[in-house]
Amino acid sequence: MTAQLLTADLAGMPGALNALADRLARRDPFEALPALVDDEPAGIVLLGTGSARHACEAAAHRLRRAGLGATAEHPSAEGSLPPGPATLVVAVAVGGGLRELCTALDRYVGGSAIIVITDDANSPAARYADILAPLGAEPEKSGLNCRGHQLALALLLHLGHRLGAPPLGGSADLVPTLRRSANASADLLERARAWVPGAAAALGDGAPVHAVAPAERGASAEQASLVLRQGPVLASFAFETAEWSHTGRYLAAVSDYRALLFTGSHYDERFSEHLLQLRGRFVAVGGEVAGAADTVRYLGDADPDVALLTEPLVAEILAAHWWAARGV
Repeated sequence: MTAQLLTADLAGMPGALNALADRLARRDPFEALPALVDDEPAGIVLLGTGSARHACEAAAHRLRRAGLGATAEHPSAEGSLPPGPATLVVAVAVGGGLRELCTALDRYVGGSAIIVITDDANSPAARYADILAPLGAEPEKSGLNCRGHQLALALLLHLGHRLGAPPLGGSADLVPTLRRSANASADLLERARAWVPGAAAALGDGAPVHAVAPAERGASAEQASLVLRQGPVLASFAFETAEWSHTGRYLAAVSDYRALLFTGSHYDERFSEHLLQLRGRFVAVGGEVAGAADTVRYLGDADPDVALLTEPLVAEILAAHWWAARGV
């Protein structure tokens, strides 16, 4: 793994999103779903590890908002929703964790409909699939699974739409949202030389960088924190914006605290007030928040679906920057 390989992987994100949009416009990978699930499933269990799990959590939250009984589960959990025709299983086999995932799927095979979203159609997890949905992108060479997280999340949002959880942005169809997200990703990448130095300086050189996001987009904070730990190997934790005032602020009281704030929570201003009182600093992503040391905006950042698919890229680009500074 090197910073150069990560940079190359990130550069491929806009093209991969547009390619997925093209495929979804031609053929729905979940078109067989009505034949597998006659009625609305009583329970939907989403399984994944690492960045795939974070995508599952975002999708489960979206499904619950639509009144569906969805949960993102650790594949290593001893038990979850029981197998049976009323349970739909969605496994995201992207970026590792195959041992845990296959062990969990063993409990459901033959009893529940299983959808597998994967970056490898030859993955051992694929043999469990009643519906197989490949990402369709080339493998990432950096090993950090940034593009895989983005594409898996996009497919999960599309699946959610098929199950009755419509997009939250301006379009009822996910394909235009994917194209807007591709444009937003390209915008961040093309302007990186303009915004990275200021954001990196505000967050410090080699200091821990924590990620904070609204509950609806907690996957963004989790993915940001994960890539900062994996690439430049920075200490980092993820927090929900409101919850940070009850948990994360205690770290700020005893450290030189730096944070990436993915904006959009009703509690952004409280976060800023509390952190500044403790002499910490933060960079706001996607919106203006009083007290931010720097702000990073991008095309379409007011659309919650575009934000969910795009904003982790800010942390991923910063991770490549800090990683490269180490000469690795």
